[in-house]
Amino acid sequence: MPSPFLSSEEYDERAHQLYNEGNYDDALSMLREGLTLYPNAVELHIGVGYARLAREEFAWARKCFEEALVLDPDHENALAGFGETLLKFGQQPAAVRSFNRILDLGYHDDVELMLQVARVLFRENLLDDAQGFLDVALQQTPDHAEAIAMLGYIEHRRGQDTEAIATLRRALQVDPEYSEARIYLGNMLYDRGEFEASLYHLEQTEPEDHWDELGIWRLIELRKSTYRLTDDDESIQPWDERLGELAGEPDSLDEMLGEIEQNAVDAAEREVRGQLELFGALLADLSGQQQESATHHVVARDGREYNGTWDEIVSEMRTDSTLPARSVLEFMQQEARRGFSLTGILIPAGDAESFLRGSADAGLLRILN
Repeated sequence: MPSPFLSSEEYDERAHQLYNEGNYDDALSMLREGLTLYPNAVELHIGVGYARLAREEFAWARKCFEEALVLDPDHENALAGFGETLLKFGQQPAAVRSFNRILDLGYHDDVELMLQVARVLFRENLLDDAQGFLDVALQQTPDHAEAIAMLGYIEHRRGQDTEAIATLRRALQVDPEYSEARIYLGNMLYDRGEFEASLYHLEQTEPEDHWDELGIWRLIELRKSTYRLTDDDESIQPWDERLGELAGEPDSLDEMLGEIEQNAVDAAEREVRGQLELFGALLADLSGQQQESATHHVVARDGREYNGTWDEIVSEMRTDSTLPARSVLEFMQQEARRGFSLTGILIPAGDAESFLRGSADAGLLRILN
């Protein structure tokens, strides 16, 4: 039952701590308990609204912020939360009006609030509005690393990559420990093919700094290719563990889909093996003719060059990999999965030519002829 010895401020403070720990359910319970004693406490209504937002209960969140604004129409945090929920319902003009009301009330010097609104607008791709709030924040604190980095994110979203890289580097000069900006910069450099610079920045982060799998996959790949590491190298293990944490435990649907996919793969492989046994001599003869007439030149991303038929090139790549004992088919399947995780592009793995051409389309290698 509610404790009458806690003030509304204490309820809000305890709930805020639970919220920051990601414990949204307990935070919500704490706030509800506080509201039974202090039904007109604006901060508690606002806290419930943000807890609902975190749980993606947008309709309930909107109601909570509306209740807070009934009690205090000019409360800056209620206006910010209300604007965010309006964006969830696609009401962009009304959301921007709610955010601008904060400026009308004179909260320009609340840098954290300016950054909060800018982030919300950036997520919805309202870049001009987001930059407007960033400019206000930077007028107050020109050397604020987070604000500078967010400006870099906006420049990148606009396709101004050269400016974005310079801006992110400036943010890191202000705060070398700002891991979010460093990860973002590392990924940008990777996309530009500047792998050495990308590795330099990604290696200055810790596994727990990452909340997205892409940067970790790229770091692992770059470390393996640069230092010639095997999959079971001790320096890779913390990053593999973080990947597992981010992926989470598969639910029953994931397991079912995985089983269906594996069964389909097994059936396809059995069919292929049967066809190979039936037409083995013919295929071998055709393969020999192709090998005599078709020679290709492929350059991998690490600069290694391969010459020969499609099959010979893939075989050499497999030999140069960290696990050369795998079959060629297993090598192509694993590299195709890794390529998809890095680029989002599906790479065929049924035969050597399709695999290499798909890898080239994904930007993972170059085919010169």
